[in-house]
Amino acid sequence: MAETRRRLRSSTVLLGGMGVLAAALSACGSEPDRRCVDRDSYDYLNGYKVVADKNCNSGSSGSSSGKRGKGGKKKTGSSTRVDGAAWYYDADVSNGWADYGTFSREKAVDRGGFGCSGSGSGGG
Repeated sequence: MAETRRRLRSSTVLLGGMGVLAAALSACGSEPDRRCVDRDSYDYLNGYKVVADKNCNSGSSGSSSGKRGKGGKKKTGSSTRVDGAAWYYDADVSNGWADYGTFSREKAVDRGGFGCSGSGSGGG
């Protein structure tokens, strides 16, 4: 009976260790957290205003169709598209505002997760 318990415990430890290893390896290859923000909306206290992802997913921001409204926004039919929208990575998000992030995907990946190379570097 004692042997059965010992085997069970060692297999549990082995499986648990494999889970930790898998989580560490997948954290390095995963996409960093990102939000689509309006670069022209920066507020000292709040950061950047978070806007709909479709503003960052659109191919070209220099399209000439539609009417331009106030604040760099272009009206296209019933929706409004933000011209100054960009992906903002690894930001603190609160009440529709994002701050303390980076517009550089490479820098966000370099910040890394558990076990990633390049993590823990001090400048930036």
